[in-house]
Amino acid sequence: MQMISLVFFLFVAILFFLLWILQKTVKNGSLANRVSKWILLFASYLFVVYADWRFAAVLALLTLSTWLCAKYKRFTGLGIVASVLVLGVFKYFNFFAASFTALFGTDAIVLRLILPLGISFYTFSAIGYLVDVKRQKQEARGLIDLALYLSFFPKLTSGPIQKSGEFFKQLDAYRPLGFERLSQGVQIFAFGLFKKIVLADHLSVFVGQVYQTPEVFGSLTVALAAFAYSLQIYFDFSGYSDMAIGTAKILGFDLPRNFNLPYLAHNVTELWKRWHITLSAWLQEYLYISFGGNRKGKARTYLNLFLTMVIGGLWHGANWTYLIWGALHGLALAVHKVWMTLTHSAEKKHKTLSNLLSIAITFLFTTICWIFFRADSLEHALRILGRIFAFCGGLEQPYLWFFVGLVVLIACSIAALLRSKAAKSALKKQNFSFVDGYYPLLDLKKFRHLLLFFVFCGLILCLAYTGGSPFIYGNY
Repeated sequence: MQMISLVFFLFVAILFFLLWILQKTVKNGSLANRVSKWILLFASYLFVVYADWRFAAVLALLTLSTWLCAKYKRFTGLGIVASVLVLGVFKYFNFFAASFTALFGTDAIVLRLILPLGISFYTFSAIGYLVDVKRQKQEARGLIDLALYLSFFPKLTSGPIQKSGEFFKQLDAYRPLGFERLSQGVQIFAFGLFKKIVLADHLSVFVGQVYQTPEVFGSLTVALAAFAYSLQIYFDFSGYSDMAIGTAKILGFDLPRNFNLPYLAHNVTELWKRWHITLSAWLQEYLYISFGGNRKGKARTYLNLFLTMVIGGLWHGANWTYLIWGALHGLALAVHKVWMTLTHSAEKKHKTLSNLLSIAITFLFTTICWIFFRADSLEHALRILGRIFAFCGGLEQPYLWFFVGLVVLIACSIAALLRSKAAKSALKKQNFSFVDGYYPLLDLKKFRHLLLFFVFCGLILCLAYTGGSPFIYGNY
C-alpha cells in the first residue's frame, strides 16, 4: 500500500473517522484508549498484510520474541541477538548465497529470500527497546503496546525511528483528534507529497538515464546527475518522513523530525545531526556508546566513529558500495574530530565566507559519497567518478528539473532560517538546534488559507511525475 495511492488515502480517512467516533462516543477514557490500541494495531497489520501476509508473520514472530525476552530481563541479550539474526538472514542471505555461487561456480543455492516490509526499521526499534529495558531506561510493556510500537504503520516502512519511551508516553496519554490536528497533518503530508512526486520523481528520470549509461554523457552532465541525486534522495526521503509525520499527526501521534536542512551543514559531524536524525541518534546511543564512545581514549574514539558508520552503511544493504559509503563518512567524522582537537575550532567564530566555503565543501563531499550509495556496484561507482574527472565531451543535458529543485530548496531553506531567527528572537533563545516553524502551516478555517492550500494541491497534481517511482528508502 503506497503512501501516494488513493487506497492509502482512503485507509487513513476511515481509520481517522473510526478513532474520532470512538473518542466522541466512549466517555470512559481508559476504555477508549484500550479500544484505540486494538484498532491501530489491526490497521497496522492490515497495512503489512496488504503487501504480503508473510511479512506480517515475520513481524509478529519478532514482536513475540522481543516481548518475551523483555519480560524476563535476563534474556534481553538473547532478544537482541534474535533481532540481529532476523535482520541478517533476510537482508544478507541473498548476498552471501550469490557470492558463494559465483565463487564456486555452482547453482546449488536456489533459495531467494524477499525482504520483509520495514524490517530494517522495526528490528532497530526492537533492539533499542530491549537495550533500554536492560539499561532500566524503559519498563517492559505488554504485548499489545509493544506490537503497536513495532508495527505502527506511518513509521513502519522507512521511519522515523522513534524511541520506545517517546511512543509509549503518547500511547498512554489522551490524544485529542479533531480539525486542528487533521489540518496540520494533511498540510505536512502535502509538503512531503510535493517533495516526492513533483521534485524527487522528476529528478529520478535524469539521474537514472545518466547512471545507466554514463559513457554516453559528457563530464558536466554526469557531474550534474551526481548533484541531482543529492537533491533527489533528500526530497524523496524527507518527503516520506513528512508524509509519515503528517499521517501520524492525523491519528494523534507526534513522530520525531528526521531532517533539519542537512545541506547547510558546515561539516560532516553537523551533517549527521541534520540528516536522518533518528537513525543518527540510534547509531550513537546503541552502537557508538556501546562500543565505548569517547570514554576509552582518542584512538578508540576515532575507531568507534569509523566502525559505527561502517555498520550504518551495511545496514542499508549487503553491497560493497554501502560499506564504502559508510567507511567514507566514518573516516570523515574521525578526521573532523582530529581537526577540531588540533585547531580548537569549536571555540572560534568563523566569518561568513568561511562558513559558506565549509558548507560547499561538506556538500561536495556528501555528493561524492552519494555516488557510491546510488551505484549498483563498486565498478559502476568508479565509472561514474572516472567520467566526471575525465573532463571529456559527450551528450550534454542541462536538466531543467535540477534547477527547479535547487531553487525550491534554496528558497525554502532561506524562509526556514528567517522563521527560525524570528522565533529565536521572540523566545530569546541563543541555542536553537531545530528550525522552528519549518512548515508554514495555514489556518484552514480561514477561506483564503483554505483556497491557498487547494491551489497548492492543484499545483502538485499538475506538476506530478506520472511515471511513478518507489521511495528510495523503501528498499532498506
